[in-house]
Amino acid sequence: MPLDLQALLILLIIGAIAGWLAGVLVKGYGFGLVGNIVIGVIGAFIGAWLLPQLGFGMGGLLGSIVSATIGAIILLFLIGLVRRVA
Repeated sequence: MPLDLQALLILLIIGAIAGWLAGVLVKGYGFGLVGNIVIGVIGAFIGAWLLPQLGFGMGGLLGSIVSATIGAIILLFLIGLVRRVA
């Protein structure tokens, strides 16, 4: 399913918000604006896959931001584990 310009813009805004929130909640992992967007977008995919598996389906804009933030926090936690091991 191709993304139109509006959907891509919404995805980037949600990713930026989620990445920033995750960076604030998980101290010590600042990746800058572009890094936060990337973390947030990847987190959105993680959250969209994981939360329904656990029985937590969220809809709407706020639900998307919460889901993406949870996914981004999980991603930052995994990045922190990899940094400690390496």
